[in-house]
Amino acid sequence: MGDQIRRLTLNDGDHLNTTLYRLQKGWKLHFVLGPSLQHMKVRLFCNHPPSADKSYDRGEFFEVPWQSYSKSKCDQSDNYCEINLHRAGSFRYFFTFSQWKTRQGSGYFVVDPSLKIGTEGDILPLDCICLQTVLAKSLGPYKQWEKRIQVAKESGYNVIHFTPLQELGASRSSYSLRDQHVVSPHFHDDGQKPTYEQVGQFVEKLNKEWSMLCITDVVWNHTSFDSPWMKKHPECAYNLVNSPHLKPAYVLDRIMVHFTLDVMRGKWEDKGIPKIIDDDSHLHAIRSVLLNEVLPQYKMSEFIQANVDDLANQFKQQASETTPAEEPSKEKVEIVQDPKYRRLSSTVDMNKALAMFNIKQSEAESEEERVELCSAAFKNHLYALNSQADSEMLADVNKAIDNVICNVSYHFIQSEGPKYGAVTPDHPIVQEYFCHNGDITDVKTEEALIDTDKAAYVWAHNGWVMGDDPLKNFAEGGSKVYLRRELIPWGDSVKLRYGNQPSDCPFLWQHMLEYTQQTARLFHGIRIDNCHSTPINVAEYMLDEARKINPDLYVVAELFTSSEHVDNIFVNRLGINSLIREAQSAWDSHEEGRLVYRYGGEPVGSFIQPPVRPLVPSTAHALFMDQTHDNQCPIQTRSVFDSLPSAAIVAMACCATGSNRGYDELVPHMIHVVDEERCYPSWNENAGKNSTSEVNMKSGIIAGKRALNYLHQNLGAAEFNQVYVDQVDQDIVAITRHCPISHQSVILVARTAFSHPANPNYTGHVPPLCIPGHLEEIIFEARLVQKHNTPFTKSSTHVNGMCNYSLEIQEHIQLFGSSMCELSDDGDTSSPVQEVDFINFPPGSVIAFRVSLNPNARSAVSFIRSCVTQFGFRMRSMSGNLRQNRTMDFYSIASKLTLNDLNRVLYRCDAEEKDDGHGYGVYNVPDYGSFVYCGLQGVMSVLAKIRPENDLGHPLCENLRQGDWLPGYLAKRLMFFKGTKDLGKWFEAVFTPLSQIPRYLIPCYFDAVLIGAYTILLDCAWKQMSSFVSEGSAFVRALALGSIQLIGQVKTSPTPQLSPTIKDLPMTVNESTGRREQCILSMAAGFPHFSTGVMRCWGRDTFIALRGLLLVTGRFEEARNLILAFGGAVRHGMVPNLLGGGAHARYNARDAVWFWLQCIQDYCKMAPDGISILSMLVSRIFPTDDAEPQPPGFSEKTLVEVIQEVMQRHMEGVSFRERYAGHGLDINMSDIGFNVTIGIDPDTGFVFGGSEHNCGTWMDKMGESEVAGTRGKPATPRDGSAVELVGLCKSAVRWLVELYEKGQFPYDSVAKYVNGKPVKVTYKEWNDLIQANFEKNFWIASDSDKSANKLINKLGIYKDSVGASQFWADYQLRPNFPIAMVVAPELFTPENAWTALGAVEKYLLGPLGLKTLDPDDWAYNGDYKNSYDGNDGRIAKGFNYHQGPEWLWVIGFFLRAKLHFASTTLRDKLIDTIKLVQQVLSRHHVEIEKSPWQGLPELTNKDGAPCPDSCEVQAWSMSCILDALFDMHNVFATTEEEMAKTKTTP
Repeated sequence: MGDQIRRLTLNDGDHLNTTLYRLQKGWKLHFVLGPSLQHMKVRLFCNHPPSADKSYDRGEFFEVPWQSYSKSKCDQSDNYCEINLHRAGSFRYFFTFSQWKTRQGSGYFVVDPSLKIGTEGDILPLDCICLQTVLAKSLGPYKQWEKRIQVAKESGYNVIHFTPLQELGASRSSYSLRDQHVVSPHFHDDGQKPTYEQVGQFVEKLNKEWSMLCITDVVWNHTSFDSPWMKKHPECAYNLVNSPHLKPAYVLDRIMVHFTLDVMRGKWEDKGIPKIIDDDSHLHAIRSVLLNEVLPQYKMSEFIQANVDDLANQFKQQASETTPAEEPSKEKVEIVQDPKYRRLSSTVDMNKALAMFNIKQSEAESEEERVELCSAAFKNHLYALNSQADSEMLADVNKAIDNVICNVSYHFIQSEGPKYGAVTPDHPIVQEYFCHNGDITDVKTEEALIDTDKAAYVWAHNGWVMGDDPLKNFAEGGSKVYLRRELIPWGDSVKLRYGNQPSDCPFLWQHMLEYTQQTARLFHGIRIDNCHSTPINVAEYMLDEARKINPDLYVVAELFTSSEHVDNIFVNRLGINSLIREAQSAWDSHEEGRLVYRYGGEPVGSFIQPPVRPLVPSTAHALFMDQTHDNQCPIQTRSVFDSLPSAAIVAMACCATGSNRGYDELVPHMIHVVDEERCYPSWNENAGKNSTSEVNMKSGIIAGKRALNYLHQNLGAAEFNQVYVDQVDQDIVAITRHCPISHQSVILVARTAFSHPANPNYTGHVPPLCIPGHLEEIIFEARLVQKHNTPFTKSSTHVNGMCNYSLEIQEHIQLFGSSMCELSDDGDTSSPVQEVDFINFPPGSVIAFRVSLNPNARSAVSFIRSCVTQFGFRMRSMSGNLRQNRTMDFYSIASKLTLNDLNRVLYRCDAEEKDDGHGYGVYNVPDYGSFVYCGLQGVMSVLAKIRPENDLGHPLCENLRQGDWLPGYLAKRLMFFKGTKDLGKWFEAVFTPLSQIPRYLIPCYFDAVLIGAYTILLDCAWKQMSSFVSEGSAFVRALALGSIQLIGQVKTSPTPQLSPTIKDLPMTVNESTGRREQCILSMAAGFPHFSTGVMRCWGRDTFIALRGLLLVTGRFEEARNLILAFGGAVRHGMVPNLLGGGAHARYNARDAVWFWLQCIQDYCKMAPDGISILSMLVSRIFPTDDAEPQPPGFSEKTLVEVIQEVMQRHMEGVSFRERYAGHGLDINMSDIGFNVTIGIDPDTGFVFGGSEHNCGTWMDKMGESEVAGTRGKPATPRDGSAVELVGLCKSAVRWLVELYEKGQFPYDSVAKYVNGKPVKVTYKEWNDLIQANFEKNFWIASDSDKSANKLINKLGIYKDSVGASQFWADYQLRPNFPIAMVVAPELFTPENAWTALGAVEKYLLGPLGLKTLDPDDWAYNGDYKNSYDGNDGRIAKGFNYHQGPEWLWVIGFFLRAKLHFASTTLRDKLIDTIKLVQQVLSRHHVEIEKSPWQGLPELTNKDGAPCPDSCEVQAWSMSCILDALFDMHNVFATTEEEMAKTKTTP
């Protein structure tokens, strides 16, 4: 279990652009095909460079070759594409089908960077980041930076985030840059200008000497309005030349500016708008004046209206020159907006206008009059269009006024706003949306700028649009953000207009590129300012260029999209490594704790995940900050006492954490990015108590923050990656960080103060803390204490904090030294759980405990780890070193287990287990239910769903934590049996220490033991099977496990004893008698209904399933034994339907013997020296039809003789009444139904039999309902010659001809009786007779005349039978003829066969099975419900069992038939056939994976719907699907051989 591999499943149509997948360098990413793609030739492309020396280009995609986990040729379920992740960043993949260029699916994945610190280049994990933001302008002159940054170093931070270091604009906002290429002159020192080189040296020094990384902002979206380069390149802004759609918004903006000026002058006081606005009535007056007095005079609608007279004159002229139409066109005539947004300059499509309005007018007496009428109609239409435009503009203006009113309300009236009071130039009614760059005159004069050269210098401000789609540029055409005044503008900045590519605005792209490259050269990472509004294509381009310089660039952003999916789009496309998250968004301590849990870490006690596992969607990695630099401090919003506990809660998050300079120094106000001009204090260990220019460890909560930052970093470095958050009470939060390696925990308890406490020194009642394990130390305890009430004085030169609070802190002390808590229970340290009482824990207090396992638990964990190490887990010792396996060798025990032993270890359903008589059944989990198996698969099926989700709240996990019942159950049930006893002891030895470890750890170690053992046991099973299985795909191997699930030893369902002359039989000791007995395994027809007793073992089911479950899997001995066992039970020329141990067999299945013969034929061909079975002795239970059961060895014949007997009995005909006929044998059978007749039609050679009173084929449903009157009536008698029986008979006869010709079968014929005299019929004659008569009796030609035969429903199919007593049944479309095609394909004309198979595919093919009846048939009903017992006879008591429900086993024969004809005579169909087979079987792969039974069901209801009354696992379902895969494997192998011989390529 070495390489970390993540597997991403591809599905057709999955475009996962909003799904985030996070990965790490050095990992491998495997793409695997989902079920919807496993039949397609998929081509995968990815832009992750295939090698480290290949540069990254976002638009360059490389095709990734397919590989395979196995040697399987029959399916693509094990195919994968591998990408070795050697580069950090954002990467995209997509896939197509080989013949199509369309992208059928796509997605992204993000690879985290490797951040190196210090002289040794140590890696700083993202979860160890402790970041502090500093306003660069508050660092002062360059030479003073070090002392000011030293505050961060001493406070324990390892990443510094600098706001931009470039020259600032006139506003002095940290994010309004004047020149992106110049270091701010603010940092000048003694007249010396600092250079980028010096900045780089400083950053390097921090890294090498202080092990600190440095990141800074990049501001791509805007620039300061006074940027000198903008004067030369106004095209870089959204102006009225390149963005004429902004003209109406500009005019409206000027209207609002002048309205503000008018209010300041008192112009509207008489209308209720005073100079001081402080009442809601003023808002109503503003709305009224704007709507009724101001705006109407400027006719805003004209920007989107047409000049009616001009257009009417154009129309009139053209109409007079154009031939009028008979009828008006139906195409709409609408306003076409003037692209330059000139007043009354919109137009219409004149051709459409002429087509609609230039028409003949019957009432016109002259051409001139006609033109006038048409023109008038057109003119009226234009008026209507202009009216619509007016309404549209009015709606927009009304929305603008709404937003103006909201803005005024917040700034002037609302209590939470600044309440400006008077309207002044600094506090206008509205902020300007445009940089006017001209004199303030009047609206109309300023509007005239639109048509001058100055229009290029009217620039749109940047800003923030609440609730807007961040993926749309709100300044582009089509957006009405500026017109409707939805923007919260930043009046000092201009929004930049990049266009779609560098050629759209070359200077801007180049200017910002150089700025970005310089930043990437100097810093270890960047924060993308205003990321959500930055055009994403611009950010992609710039980041790609930045990563060329610094491949491990750390990228941070803050998004305000309010949508995780939209966040993921930015994270995916930009490769953002951390998203800033704010603790201050929490409204109480409970929410703050929830954020800790959400933003990182796994649950405590999480399952040990394997290194190869599915890639699951991620939450964006968080940079969780107690305060960001653009928010108020918690002293303002909460209380000063909350500073430390909230910082502590943040520090315990398993993600990157951060803070803002000033938070730790208790600065009681927001340090404003625009207004702040003071410098930060410098570091001085000897700083005075009340100093405003210097700080030290006694200042604010710096000492506490250092302890928290060191703790955070140590927790991350030591992989304390499991988190538990406990809301102790309304204000107290306890957070546990747990290390799954050492099993140490750190428990931090914080008492928050979201409001100022009434009594800051009062502890009150604090619930005790229960600590599981040994309390090693108190890492620290701290609380904030108010020393005096001196009011805060704000320094004029430095950003100073509050001096009247001090931090009381103790670090690394024992519990007895604590001033906050003490141990309960009189100091009992031997208890596995220690309880701590809080004696002095007022608001603002924080304490952190280090807890480890007690010695017994440590020893127990070490033992368990040494056990699971042998399973491949890279388990570490408690100290963190990789440990070696020094315990019992599990593999040596597992490798001795037989497949029968593994049946008991892995499976056994409830009835089977109870049959053993040891008092065991399936394990029941309270509040969940029972497992499906008693063996490991039962619990593994549940764990498989729990483990990936870490669902530790599942009832199974709770059951494991509450007691040791399940481990004991799993071990003890195996100790009753010699073959599994050693394994049971191994489990007992491993599970015993579980009881000595903390209960919360038991689920993860229990799971580790089980998954390791389970994996090896499966491997041992597959190694005992054929190479097709052991080297096959996961799907093949899963199906092959059906061979173990369904084949085993059950007391109440014994198999007849074989001849004593057979020497290599498996033996067992009878528990009752102590004598050695044969151990011939039986096959269960299905679980759970057919698992024990007489209902377990069916002749028909056994021999339909034997080829797949035993021959294909290589279990030839078990196959041989079952063939011989049933051969011993031959009677009346038939093998039993229900075996009943042989002595109690029932003979009512006409088809079972033919499937038996087919299996003998398959065995001879597939088993090594298979032909030798023919000479083996069969111990006959019934030497004659009327004989009583005889013991083994009493009467014996060779298998050849038994086969000949069977054939002879059928040829001469058999008619008998079932032994013990009556309700004791079958409660539902009518008396006449017990009479059985079979024979061979002398004219056709077809086998026939049955009657309308019984059902001797697999469609054997006997009516059971007294209510519906169906009891004793077969639903599907299928008497006469059933098509599959004719095929099976033909296969057997043909085979005997071949054997005779080879001298391997001594008989060349059978005898039929004519007039009482035997007449010899050779097998060759019989074979030829069937061949000659099959097509003419069974084929319904595609051109048949339905009118001549009213019974024909479907054309181009083969009949289901010939000579049925229900004469219409012969013509029904059912899924039986494909069985005959597989066993006797020579009967079928290939073209006819292909046509008939097409009908099956069209009408019968379901998701998992084949419909058992044509849906167009009157008797069709696809939903089987055996529990229904009503008046509807068609379905009562499951009467429609075979009248529509979709059975799985027959789909295997259908696919095999398709493969046969496509690979032999119809080779042009082969490629499409393989696709179909793979497509169909992919659904079975999904079904078997999701089934807790790990099997395929008996049947489904209509269209694949689950059938509650179906067996969950059916032998023939598993077998026949495996058969189909085996046949396809052989088709591939044969095709490859043929290609090799002809030296062709595919």
